[in-house]
Amino acid sequence: MTMTTTKTTIYHNPRCSKSRETLALLQANAADVTVVEYLKTPPTADEIQTILQQLGLTARQLMRTKEDEYKAQNLADASLSEDQLIAAMVATPKLIERPIVLANNKAAIGRPPENVLSIL
Repeated sequence: MTMTTTKTTIYHNPRCSKSRETLALLQANAADVTVVEYLKTPPTADEIQTILQQLGLTARQLMRTKEDEYKAQNLADASLSEDQLIAAMVATPKLIERPIVLANNKAAIGRPPENVLSIL
């Protein structure tokens, strides 16, 4: 693999094994990795909107639907709008699927970690 000079960002949770594996993979394959601990520094609604566009997903597809907060906030309600779901992710970043990697104006979810290599 050749080293890239592209700025790469990972929305990372250090307590998640998949997130740690993805970060290690990025550090081995990308020159410049910015780590955002999204539970401490959640993305804004605009950032989530951009990530969704780059992933080609809906807000619900980016959510961790098995989290207690998902059930507690009644987020399975099909009448909720994209903006309402995005607002829930901003307010409760634990709901965001992880890890998300951004590079080259693209995004990938590191499940499995090798998924992210396609955007580097």
